[in-house]
Amino acid sequence: MPCRPTVIARVVQAVFLSFLAVAATRAQEAPPGWRLVWRDEFDGDRIDEARWTPRERGGSDWDDSMTTDPRCFAIGGGTLKLIGIRNDDAAKDPSEYLTGGVTTRGKFDFNHGKIEIRARFKRARGAWPALWMLGSKGRWPNCGEIDLMEHLNFDDKAYQTIHSYCTDRLDNGRGDPPKGTTGPIARDDWNTYGAEWDAEKIVFTINGEPTMTYPKVPAKGPEQWPFDEPFYLIFSMRIEGSWVGKADPEDYPAHMEIDWVWVYEKT
Repeated sequence: MPCRPTVIARVVQAVFLSFLAVAATRAQEAPPGWRLVWRDEFDGDRIDEARWTPRERGGSDWDDSMTTDPRCFAIGGGTLKLIGIRNDDAAKDPSEYLTGGVTTRGKFDFNHGKIEIRARFKRARGAWPALWMLGSKGRWPNCGEIDLMEHLNFDDKAYQTIHSYCTDRLDNGRGDPPKGTTGPIARDDWNTYGAEWDAEKIVFTINGEPTMTYPKVPAKGPEQWPFDEPFYLIFSMRIEGSWVGKADPEDYPAHMEIDWVWVYEKT
């Protein structure tokens, strides 16, 4: 029996090396014509502070329940969970619900490229998980916004939308060109949301399939195309709001779970 510890150690080492090989292979995959330049597969036991900052509360419809409460964040098993909970201490915090979110603002942004994010969520009345990007320069809506995924309540579809000064202030709902679309999803399973973005257009995708192309229209001026500047990432788990409606307290806690995010540039 003296060799048993050595055998066990070798098995453990082999399993560990195999795990590293699989993780490295996954991380290095890139579609033809693209090079991976930034990623997070959430393989650690805590949020990587070199990449992400927990989103603090703001005064907008999407972030007025944000919190840095650790109960609204969980990382482990190779995923990041952003959690929405009922607030159990109204004397300390007046918000009825507390929600988690993270951002790369000040830590990572990019201008043109390809992004893919694999995520799933626990459906709930009043839940509004979102994966999106904001322009790093200027104020909204002038800075531009690219919504890769927004999900409402129990829908079996995801929303993908462009915002700019043109779409939200000048077009007055005309949708010329159309600023948004929806695409079908496997509602209770993993889906991959993304976009390919260059100086002429933004092509949204769900599970690798194009859903909408938003083009640059030079005649509309710079207000229509603020998308030649860097954009940073925001992942948010929101509860309630003017768009999603009221929540059912019995549905909570709920969460959005992110498996990985990859950003590429053209080779």
